[in-house]
Amino acid sequence: MANGDTRVRGLAARAGGWSARHRWAAVGIWVLFVVLAMGIGSAAGTVEVKDSDQLGGETHTAAKIIEDAGIEEPAGESVLVQAKDGSVKATDAEFRSAVAAIMTAVQGTGKVTDVTSPYDTKTISRDGRSALVQFDMRGDSDTAGDRVEPVLKAVDGVQKEHSSLRIEEIGGASMMKQYDDAFGDDFQQAEYSAVPVALGILLIAFGALVAALLPVALALTAIMATTGLMAIVSHFQPMDDTASSVMLLVGLAVGVDYCLFYLRREREEREAGRDPETALRIAAATSGRAVIVSGVTVCVAMAGMLFTGLATFEAMGLASLMVVAVAMVGSVTVLPALLSLLGQRVEKGRIPFLRRRTSGNNGSRFWSAVLKGVLARPAVSVVVAAGVLLAIAAPALGMKTQNLTLDQEFGDSLPIVQTYDRVNEAFPGGTGPATVVVKADDIGSSAVRGALQQFKEQAVSSGASHGPVEIKLHAAQNVAFVYVPLVGGSDQDKAGASLDKLRDEVRPATLGKVDGVQAPITGEVAGNKDFNDQLIGSVAPVFAFVVVFAFLLMLLSFRSLTIAITSIVLNLLSVGAAYGILVAVFQHGWGASLVGAEGVGAIITWLPLFLFVILFGLSMDYHVFVVSRIREARLRGLSTNEAVKHGVVTTAGVVTSAAVIMVAVFAIFGTLSMQSMKQMGVGLAAAVLIDATIIRGVLLPAVMALLGERNWYLPKWLGWLPDMTHDESPEAIAPAAAQHGEGEPLRV
Repeated sequence: MANGDTRVRGLAARAGGWSARHRWAAVGIWVLFVVLAMGIGSAAGTVEVKDSDQLGGETHTAAKIIEDAGIEEPAGESVLVQAKDGSVKATDAEFRSAVAAIMTAVQGTGKVTDVTSPYDTKTISRDGRSALVQFDMRGDSDTAGDRVEPVLKAVDGVQKEHSSLRIEEIGGASMMKQYDDAFGDDFQQAEYSAVPVALGILLIAFGALVAALLPVALALTAIMATTGLMAIVSHFQPMDDTASSVMLLVGLAVGVDYCLFYLRREREEREAGRDPETALRIAAATSGRAVIVSGVTVCVAMAGMLFTGLATFEAMGLASLMVVAVAMVGSVTVLPALLSLLGQRVEKGRIPFLRRRTSGNNGSRFWSAVLKGVLARPAVSVVVAAGVLLAIAAPALGMKTQNLTLDQEFGDSLPIVQTYDRVNEAFPGGTGPATVVVKADDIGSSAVRGALQQFKEQAVSSGASHGPVEIKLHAAQNVAFVYVPLVGGSDQDKAGASLDKLRDEVRPATLGKVDGVQAPITGEVAGNKDFNDQLIGSVAPVFAFVVVFAFLLMLLSFRSLTIAITSIVLNLLSVGAAYGILVAVFQHGWGASLVGAEGVGAIITWLPLFLFVILFGLSMDYHVFVVSRIREARLRGLSTNEAVKHGVVTTAGVVTSAAVIMVAVFAIFGTLSMQSMKQMGVGLAAAVLIDATIIRGVLLPAVMALLGERNWYLPKWLGWLPDMTHDESPEAIAPAAAQHGEGEPLRV
C-alpha cells in the first residue's frame, strides 16, 4: 500500500489526525489550557497538608487534639553544657556560672521565652558532667529557624568565655536553620540541573536542536499546567512540597518519553520515504496508541498511592497521576499539531558530527548483535538473565525499614549531628522524647492530676525512661503534655520497646483508669512507629490494586493473556532487583562509597512502596512501546522471532535515549546530601537501567521467542473482552494478508 488513503481507527489516531488538520487550534487550546491552569491555580492558592493529617494511629489523634484545642506548640531549644575533660561538674562554680551566663544571654535576645535552669528542671546527667538549659522560641514554630540566628550567636559568645566547657545549642529551630543553610539549595539545584541534562541527551539522540527542544517543551508545559491544577485540587486533597518534587520528576520523565516515542516514529516513517502527512498518521496510530496505553497504566499505578491512607502519599499519587495524564494528552494532541506545523523544520539546528549517527532506520547494531545471541539460545538467555536479576534481588529478603535518625540521614556532614549524639549519650531520648497528650473533661480534677503523677512515676519505675519526666498543663484547654525521654535514645529498636511499654503497660495502669481521659502518645519514635504500621498495612491493598489493574490494562490493550502475565512478572523482577540494590548499598554498605553514600543499616520507611508504584508505572513506558512494535511487526506477517528482533532493534534507540535521560535525572537526586534522597535517586536510576537493558533487551525477547505463538493467546472464554487493539495503521498491517499464506495461523 502506498501513500494513498490511510484510514486509521482509535482514540490516538483520531486525536492526532484532528490536531494535524487543525494545527493552530490544537496549539492554541493547549497554550490556553496551560495559562488558565496556572492562572486559576495561582489565584486559588495551595492548601498544605495539616500536621494532624500526616499520619494515622495515635500520632494523628494527638495532633488532632492539639489542633482542636488551638494550642500552638513553640519550637523548643536546648543548650548542652558539658565538661570537655570531665574535671568540671555541674555542681562546680564555673559550671553554674556558665549556666547563668547562657540564661542571661538567650533572654537578652528577646527571641525566647520560658528559659529554665537545669538545677530547677533536674536536667543534669547521671555522671554530673552535662546539663541542659531549655527554652522556647517566640512566634510560629514553622518559621523559628528564621529567627534563631541571634540566639545561636549569644550561645556562641558564652562558649568563647568558657573554654573548659562545651556549650552547644540544639532544637527544632537550630536544626531547621542548619539544615536550610547546608541543604536548602540542594533540591533547587537538582531540579534546575534536570532540564539541561535531559536537553543535552536529546541533542545527542536527535542531532537537531528543534527536535530536542520539543520533548523538553512538552514536559515543562505539562509540569506548569499540573502545578496550577495541584493548587486547585489541593482544596479537596491537600498537597505538600514532597508532592511537587515528585510531580516534577515524574512529569519530566514521562513528558520527555512520550514525545520521544512519537517524534522518533514520525521521523522513521519519513526516512522510509513516506510523505509527512502519512508519516504523522502512522505515528499517531502506533506510537500515539502506545503513549495512551502506557499513560493510563502509569496513572493506575500512581493511583495506588491513594490507598495508603497517608496524606503525603495521597498527595504524591494524585500529583503524579495528574502530570502523567496531562503529558499523555499533550503528546497525542499538541505534539502532532507542532510536527505538522514544523514539517522539515523539525530538523533545524542540526549538529554536524551527529548527522550520521542519528539518520537512517537500520536499528541498533549493538542490540542487533545481542539479540542474535539471545534469539539463538532463548532458554539459556532466560535462565541467565532471570538468575542475575534474582541474585541482585536476593538482599531484599532482609530489608529493614525505618525513619532515619539525624545521624543516619546526614552522617557527620552537619556539626549539629555531633551535638545530637552527645545529648543522646548524656540524656538518652532527650532529643526526641515521647509526648503524651492528655485530654480530659477537667484537667485540674484530683483524679486526673493523680493519674498524671502516677504516670510520671511509673514511666521511670517501669524502665521506659530514666527521666526527668516533665508535665506541662494547658488548663484553659483541659489539655496536658507529658514529656518522657525514652530509654534507648537514638537507637530506634530500644526506644520503640520503651514506647510499647508506655503504651501497653504504664498508660493503662494510670491514665487509662480515669473515665473520659484520652492520652495518645506521640513524638518522633511514636510517629515513626505509627507511620511504619500504617504503611505496612497498606502494602497489600496497594500491591493488589496496581498489579491487578496493570494486568487488566495489558490484557485489554493487547488481547493476550500471555502478554499480560509476562508484563507483570518482568516488572516485578525489575522492582525486586531495585530493592536488592538498595539493601546491598544502603543497608549493608556494599559499594556505598561508589555513590557517595554509606551503609546506615536501614532503608527509609516510605521508599519501598514509593519505588514500587513509581517503577511499576514508569517501566510500562518501555514495555508497552516495545511490545506494541513487536505486535505490529507480527501483524505484518513476520515470524515471532523476526517480529521480536524487529521490535526490539527498532525501538532500542528510543528506549536507550529515554532510559539515559531518566537515569541521569534520577542520579542527580542521588547526589544530594541526605541519605533518604540518595536512596531514592540510586533506587530509581538502578531500576530504570536494569529495566531498559536486562529486561527489555534480553529477558523480554528471550521469553517471547520461547513462547512463540503462545504470546498472543487469549482463551475463548475471554473473547467477550472489548477490542482495544485497533489503533494500528492499516498501511502497516495490509501486507500481512499477502505474506501470511504459508506458516502458522496468526491469532491476535
